[in-house]
Parts: sequence; C-alpha cells; structure tokens
Amino acid sequence: MISGFSFARNADTLGYPIAESIRSILPVCDEFVIAIGKGSENDRTREIVEQINDSKIRIIDTEWKNLESVRSLIYSQQTNIALSHCCNPWCFYIQCDEIVHEKYLPHIKNTCNKFLNVKEVEGFLFKYKHFWGDYDHYVVNHKWYAREIRLIRNNIGIQSVGDAQSFKKGNKKVQVVPIEAEIFHYGYVRHPRLMQSRTRAITVNYWGLKKTEEMFADKSDNFDYGPLNKFHLYKDNYPEVLKQRIASMDWKHLLQYSGKSHTIHDHDKFKNRFLTFIEKFFFGGVGMQPWGHKPFKIIKPHLSR
Repeated sequence: MISGFSFARNADTLGYPIAESIRSILPVCDEFVIAIGKGSENDRTREIVEQINDSKIRIIDTEWKNLESVRSLIYSQQTNIALSHCCNPWCFYIQCDEIVHEKYLPHIKNTCNKFLNVKEVEGFLFKYKHFWGDYDHYVVNHKWYAREIRLIRNNIGIQSVGDAQSFKKGNKKVQVVPIEAEIFHYGYVRHPRLMQSRTRAITVNYWGLKKTEEMFADKSDNFDYGPLNKFHLYKDNYPEVLKQRIASMDWKHLLQYSGKSHTIHDHDKFKNRFLTFIEKFFFGGVGMQPWGHKPFKIIKPHLSR
C-alpha cells in the first residue's frame, strides 16, 4: 500500500544519515525507491544503502547533469525520478536528513488505510522539528517551515517542485489532511567541517561554482552554529535508528552553548524573530498564520460510515 521514495548523492561524504533515514520508515513501506546520483570518487552512498540489506529497496542510478543551469531544480528532478518508479497507492517521501520516530509509524499506516478510498484526500501534512547543531536543540522560527507534505497519493499528477521541499498537482495545491506525526529534520546536525562542506555543495547547486567560490572565499572551514542555549531543548527519547549515530557524536567540544552570536543566520534576523512572535502569540504557533507560501490546501474530508 505504501511506497517510500527519496534521492541522494554524496550523502556519505557530506555526513547525511541516509541509512537511518531509510530505516526509519521502512517498516511501513512495501517498497522503497531511491534515486542515487553518481557521486565523488570516494563516496559510499550506494554501498551504504545496499548494506541495509532489505529486499524492499530498489536503487535507480542517475547522473546529475547541467547543475549550473538547473540550479536547485535538480532536487525535485531527482525526487520525481524516484516517484515515477513507485508502484503503490500511497508514496511516502523522506529526504536523507529526515527521520520519522518509530512511535508514529502505526498511526501513519492506519491513516493511510483510513483514507485509501477517500479520493479527495491527496496527501498528508506532517509537523516538523528542525534540529540545530546537535541532537538536543531545535529551532522554532518563522524562517523554518513548521509543516510540509510528505505522503502523497500516487498516479494523480502530483510532482515534487522547486528545491524538493514540497509538492504540487500541476498548478494546483495538493489537498491534504494534517496527520498527528512529526518529521525530525537533522540537516543542520553534523560536524562543523562537514556542515560547511554540505552548505557549500548546496550553494553550488543553487548559484553555480563561480559564485559559490566568491561567497565562501573568506569563510572558515567550520560552520558556526552560534550559541545553542537560545534554542529549544529536546527532552523526549531519541528515534531508535539514531541512537548509534548519536552515541558516536564527536563534535560537542566544537559547539558554543552560551555567549554571543558571531554569525547572523536567517533565524537571527529581526524580521524573522518578529514574525515568529506574531505567529506564536496571535495565531497559535509558527506556520499557522493565514499568509505565506503554502503549496497545500487543508481539507476536512467526508468519511462514509
């Protein structure tokens, strides 16, 4: 009933938790399709995925071409390649820096069953928790999306768009139902050196090599997360698939847990801090305001008795 799908390239050399990401949703998937782009010479992404050793996983080998002109659209292109090979009624998208806690899996599967024949429901909207610096701190800020589509109905024209953050159905918004489940996003949790390498690689895909070299000419080799004590503290149990990776974390001594910020990130800017305040105290939470970019339409479907 459920096809998992994703894409990856140089996930190993850039420090993505790709195996953990796939394993986090594999129990509810009947198959898992991943488009793996040809990476750098020493990259082990394909090998890592193969070592999961599950017959449900199908690898589609790809090459990322014309990066200078395609920009960030390469991500949605690769996502759609994987999606096109999915065979089941529901398709569960997971990026290789995202994890689903095992406590949500039974509810996700039951929800897919519940709405299988309710055709007006085209997808499900997940809450997000964006971790920052380590596995114990997360960001709640206007700049970070609070909800996003991660489960979609197959074969009705839904495609990944833009930088693959979300989906659309042609020019229309996807009709979704909010689901009581959360995506844990660890895109900004890795060794500061790997974080800077990952940031540079993404910048190349957005702006091209020449502009990236100019932007990073005066930057340190290590990413500056800033003081972590200004973020929310995660107090729940960790996802089971991440426990080994968390135990091997070797960069705590490089992090700043208090003091002043030396680098201004987007979530530090006054505009985003002000909008965060407005959303939290007047609209019930970040991302709940009526304005802003939302590629989805929340509906209240009619279920037959």
